[in-house]
Amino acid sequence: MASPTMEDNEVAVDIEAMSSSLENRLSGNLVMSSNFCIFKVPTILSRHTKNAYEPNAFAIGPFHHKKPHLQPTERIKQKYLLDLLSRLSHNNNNPISNTQAPFDPMWIRKLSKAINEIQNKAHGYYAGPTDMSTTEFVEMLLLDGCFIIELFRKNSYQSDLIDKDDPIFTMSCLLQFLHHDLILLENQIPWFVLNTLFDLTKSQSTDKKSLVELALEFFPSLIKKKPFRLNLSNDDHRIQQTKHILDLLRNSLIWNSKVIGKDTNHDWQHIRTATGLRDSGIKFEASNSESILDISFIPRRGVVSIPPLLIQETTETMFRNLISLEQCCPNYKPIITCYAVLLDNLIDSSADIQVLEKNKVIDNWLNVDDATKFFNRLYIDTYVKENYYYCLTSKVNDYCKQRRHKYRRILKRDYFNHPWALVSVIGAFVALVLTFLQTFYAIQDAYKEDY
Repeated sequence: MASPTMEDNEVAVDIEAMSSSLENRLSGNLVMSSNFCIFKVPTILSRHTKNAYEPNAFAIGPFHHKKPHLQPTERIKQKYLLDLLSRLSHNNNNPISNTQAPFDPMWIRKLSKAINEIQNKAHGYYAGPTDMSTTEFVEMLLLDGCFIIELFRKNSYQSDLIDKDDPIFTMSCLLQFLHHDLILLENQIPWFVLNTLFDLTKSQSTDKKSLVELALEFFPSLIKKKPFRLNLSNDDHRIQQTKHILDLLRNSLIWNSKVIGKDTNHDWQHIRTATGLRDSGIKFEASNSESILDISFIPRRGVVSIPPLLIQETTETMFRNLISLEQCCPNYKPIITCYAVLLDNLIDSSADIQVLEKNKVIDNWLNVDDATKFFNRLYIDTYVKENYYYCLTSKVNDYCKQRRHKYRRILKRDYFNHPWALVSVIGAFVALVLTFLQTFYAIQDAYKEDY
């Protein structure tokens, strides 16, 4: 029996059906919105450490909304919404109580109406399908948004707003979970939604701080000892352009940094490790800069100045989500990613961590080996075309090429590192001088005897 020919296979294809199917797929809106800033992290980035991108206890936004293991905390979010509605219904003078206080339903309608009016804009912030009806989406934004702003208020005005059995502020694990879950790129709601709800529920007697101040105050020292802060007024146009909480935290690092105003370069230079730089005569010192990004080099002193970096359990989560934001959002400059590349250059082994720890550049709360692995794999599979530290690495590499700095360090390390070593060097020098003088006078006396 003859096998089918190429022509037979071609005839078997239903051209009309295939064309119709492709036409239907191309008929939708395939244009990527410039507002996309909340999305599921691509597998190429998330595959390295999945835990750094998934919430532990609280689902915020649509992507993790229906996951079973996150459902128990929905009751906490509902209780926070009830607390807020009750306080608003009693002119913000509701006493703290464990009993369920009544509230005016008018407030739910008012807040729901406000969110419904902006839900289309909010939907445009999410890349990909949310698998929620409009009603579910509005309800989710209302519940999650009110929970977050009430959480921030309770954190700042604790004595006035927190009851004695509040699970978040009486169970340390839940607060730790929130510090992790609220910085996840997949677990965000638009900042303008939070701002809308905050303005509608603002109280002259309670709210003494802006939403930006409350948000930054909630997060502890996740990656630095100094708290997050922005030296900007709430009316600054840059604040109004904030996308979400993770974007706000990134902005607090970037807008306070001197790096952002420097010229960039598309070339990359490898820099030696911390131990390699030390052996080349370079020292490290901790700086007092507001931003961890402000790493600088002082050639006349041979010092690399680095703002202290805190390494703890949430540090990797913070960096990975910031890097994912830069990698995938349109028009985001890869500043945090460049910082990660530079740190990876500096840290290649546990000895490098110890050098930086000794100079108070790093405050490491993890196992040394775990901290080293964290830096070594931090920016894997990322792409960076702009280098914000090119000038720094060029100066450092030029300094290392000058051998005198290395020899000076060896001399200082081997002969001037201890008082007794210094005494022995001086003694040896004196003995050398005396030997020279003795030889000189002996030759001089011999010369006189000959003549």
